[in-house]
Amino acid sequence: SSWFVSVTNIKDRMVELNDEIRWIPPHVKDGSFGKWIRGARDWSISRNRYWGTPIPVWKSTDPNYPRIDVYGSIKELEEDFKVQVTELHRPEIDSLTRVNPDDPTGKSMMVRIPDVLDCWFESGSMPFASQHYPFENKEWFEEHFPADFIVEYIGQVRGWFYTLHVLGTALFDRPPFKTCMTHGIVLGNDGRKLSKRLKNYPDPEEIFNKYGSDAMRFSMLSGPVSRGLDVTVDEKGPLEAIRQVINPLWNAWYFLNLYANIDEISPEIDYKPDGVLDRYILAKLGSVIQSVDSALSDEDLSSASNEIMQFLDALTNWYIRRSRDRFWAPKGDVPPLEKVQAYNTLHTVLVNLTKIAAPLLPLISESIFKGLTGGRSVHLTDWPDTDAFDLDSTLVSSMDLVRNICSNSHSIRKANHLRARLPLSKLTVATFNNDPIKDFVDLIKDEINVKSVEFTEDVNSIAKLEVSLVPALIGPRLGKDTPKVMAEARQNRWTQKDDGTIEVAGIQLLDNEAEVRLVPIDDSNSRVLTEYDCVIKLDLNLTEELESEGLSRDVVRFIQQARKDADLIVTEKINIIFAATKKTIDAISDYSNEIEQQVLAENPITYIDTDEVESANIDSDGCIVQITNTLPNQDKFNAWIFKAH
Repeated sequence: SSWFVSVTNIKDRMVELNDEIRWIPPHVKDGSFGKWIRGARDWSISRNRYWGTPIPVWKSTDPNYPRIDVYGSIKELEEDFKVQVTELHRPEIDSLTRVNPDDPTGKSMMVRIPDVLDCWFESGSMPFASQHYPFENKEWFEEHFPADFIVEYIGQVRGWFYTLHVLGTALFDRPPFKTCMTHGIVLGNDGRKLSKRLKNYPDPEEIFNKYGSDAMRFSMLSGPVSRGLDVTVDEKGPLEAIRQVINPLWNAWYFLNLYANIDEISPEIDYKPDGVLDRYILAKLGSVIQSVDSALSDEDLSSASNEIMQFLDALTNWYIRRSRDRFWAPKGDVPPLEKVQAYNTLHTVLVNLTKIAAPLLPLISESIFKGLTGGRSVHLTDWPDTDAFDLDSTLVSSMDLVRNICSNSHSIRKANHLRARLPLSKLTVATFNNDPIKDFVDLIKDEINVKSVEFTEDVNSIAKLEVSLVPALIGPRLGKDTPKVMAEARQNRWTQKDDGTIEVAGIQLLDNEAEVRLVPIDDSNSRVLTEYDCVIKLDLNLTEELESEGLSRDVVRFIQQARKDADLIVTEKINIIFAATKKTIDAISDYSNEIEQQVLAENPITYIDTDEVESANIDSDGCIVQITNTLPNQDKFNAWIFKAH
């Protein structure tokens, strides 16, 4: 009643040829696809329908004179039926009949069976059928088969990928593709598979108009769906792409463009700067170029996207922020070398970054690249050559450790509600090898706003070793001893032998049942940097002097915000009238010079003691910043009321 492909006859060969395919993700090879072909059964390819490709099989109408003819070309049909064949579909193809040559009575006829082919049979025939092989393009097809790359969602493991593999094995004894990427299922906002019929997804045009197509593209490429996992389509993905990637990239370009124009500097490509921050960001970029190249070559889109995302964090939240003083330094008649190198380095980074981001962020990369270079298109350029970079891995790893130390220090501050502008007395760094970061002490002090950095190899003074058990593994093996072992581990009573094995309550644990980890003694002021075997501790004790200096920095921030709200350009100088309580004025008066320099004050700050001015009408914790610019013919003015603490 049905027609089959004898898959069981070639099943073992299908398993062998699967070993030649590179699967992404790799687990599909021996997982869902491997298991499916190992359990393959004969494939029913006939369907009792009208629409579809007619099966080219003609049978005798008389079982007494059985005969089956299977046709492989129009030419064969025309030779047997003695007519010109122009239509291969029903009903025309069914009109082709002839006398059964094996019937001496001449009464039985050869008639096409009524079935049509399973459409998956046609899909599996795509590689050769699309080239009209073997009637045309024979040499071309045989040179280009199997395909280099194929991609579809995970459901095609039992569909298209499978039928391609069956026919590739049966007809050519070759796998149909060299590399196969399978992504996860894209789900609608109701948790069901995305459906045009159900329209259970936001309108793509609205998403593109609201967030841009780059945001949607990057969220898909960097997300779990490209790793074979399911994903729900909503606005969260594009929003995250904008926050983590698109805005930082655009802001870096905007920053360079704004200040280079103000300073009238035309940045150039420069791979050999002197400054340590410049050398670090270029060395890190060189490493990222190699990583993205390798990831894209392996069709690992998620890793390539991740590399760019992490590099943007280093560029914007570290390099540009730590280099602001160089960008803002007065230009004078001749710009200082450090200022020029900062511009050149950022220009060099962005030019190369747009080239490697172009496959993942094609539109914003194009816009920035043209703005940077005036070139025709980033998509017509060569991939960056890392030979031009000084790939100083020691510098990169050392600076990355410094960044981690600073990031975790800021995390401790945030957890203890200590604002970044409030200086602290000391940071202790405990590590068995502090040589790589000793040269960056001043940078660490400035970044996390501490007066001193102390290094020690006495890690035990800040952290302790704990053992972490895996109950799901030890339970089945240890049985009734499990509660005793878990209780001892919670009390941190355990030993580690010379060979590294862990013993708890006299019972030796297997490698995958226990993990030794470093944890801080006091997690309110300490953090463990596991990747670097490093522990940091921040002194949280405050003095009156530290609080006064912190207050002065707060004043700078409020004045700068008032400048911005007053619509002053960044180079305009200002006069400041500062009204506050005597206590607040006394606290910040020793820092007047620093405040005046940082906010571009034209004259010394004028202080007004609000304890003696009734009309000020503010409470003891507040103050007024009044700002006027000093450029002629301007009447810009701003009054600001803010809390000093």
